[in-house]
Amino acid sequence: MDGRWPGWGADAGLVVLTFLPALLSQPYVDTSGAAWASLTVYEAVGVVILLVRRRLPATAFVVGFAALLVALVGSAGAGAKLSPLVFLPLAVLLYNLGNHTASWRRTVSALLGVIVLGVAGLWLNRMTTDSGDFQGGLDVLAALAPMPLAWAMGFAARTRQELLAAAERRAADARRAQALEAAHATQRERTRIAGEMHDVVAHSLTLLVVHAETLRARGGELPDWARTQVDGLAAAGRQSSGELRDLLRMLRDPADAAPLQPVPDLGELDALLDSHRAAGGTVELTTAGALESVPGPVQLAAYRVMQEALVNARRHAPGALVRVRVDDAAGELRCEVVNSRAARRGTAGAGVGLGLISMEERVGALDGELVAGPTEDGGFRVVATMPLDRADV
Repeated sequence: MDGRWPGWGADAGLVVLTFLPALLSQPYVDTSGAAWASLTVYEAVGVVILLVRRRLPATAFVVGFAALLVALVGSAGAGAKLSPLVFLPLAVLLYNLGNHTASWRRTVSALLGVIVLGVAGLWLNRMTTDSGDFQGGLDVLAALAPMPLAWAMGFAARTRQELLAAAERRAADARRAQALEAAHATQRERTRIAGEMHDVVAHSLTLLVVHAETLRARGGELPDWARTQVDGLAAAGRQSSGELRDLLRMLRDPADAAPLQPVPDLGELDALLDSHRAAGGTVELTTAGALESVPGPVQLAAYRVMQEALVNARRHAPGALVRVRVDDAAGELRCEVVNSRAARRGTAGAGVGLGLISMEERVGALDGELVAGPTEDGGFRVVATMPLDRADV
């Protein structure tokens, strides 16, 4: 409703500016009853025509000209004169014709109709009055002479609007083409990365699993501690291979992002800690709350955070005791992984320095908070807090 008021307001203002001048100037031209009657009827009809001019521009112009012709001929036949400003509505209708009529056929038809009406009106005017003062002459021609300029201004305005609309369409097409090209470039890059990851990482990981399975097949020749390590290595390799296949599928085709492997959650936390122990680590777990009711996205993020924290502990603090605490309280999930001082020197140059960044991104995507840093006793502490009401992200 509010969007209609500016249009109605503009029409009301145009009606006032178009018809009021003739009413104000008429007392200075002719105050006879016939003149006022003709002017009143003409302006009443003109108001209606002006309000429907946008929908029927050609019809409004012809009807408006006919109403003006009837008013002029009728007043002249009664010996009355109208103000020259009665031609103002005709100028507005001509501008509207040029601005809203794109069909040249309708424009020409309207102009021919007006010419026929004009000739008929001139003949009728000559027939209904004998006085030269009330027969149309140079004064009518002087009023009509500037009228084609009104049509030309409307035509120029419509042409400019069409040019602007065409420019906007071209700009929109260019933006769409640019976005499409960017999407294609992104997909090409994703495909290239997926190919390189498959050639480098997947082949090496497959080879690692093959060697681990070979060692398992000859487990009788290995000591007990080695058999445990090989079993953990084979299990980790198979899991990593499955997750890597899902990742490569998603990189090649984002629409095919449904994982083939089950998405890990907090229900697999014990298996994660067992794999840490199998790799020679020591870990203690404390849980609180109903973890099984935690939304899936939060469970996945918590699992990945603890997985990365345990890997970092094995790399940088081998032999250290790791304490893991997971609790669900106050509408949020809190995960804490703390390892003590390393029992022996860690692996030099282990990792590429992206583990903490990855954890921050996962937690941040759920509007959570990650705090990580060294402890006073020389260990390291990672705490992730994630609200449960943002699980739909």
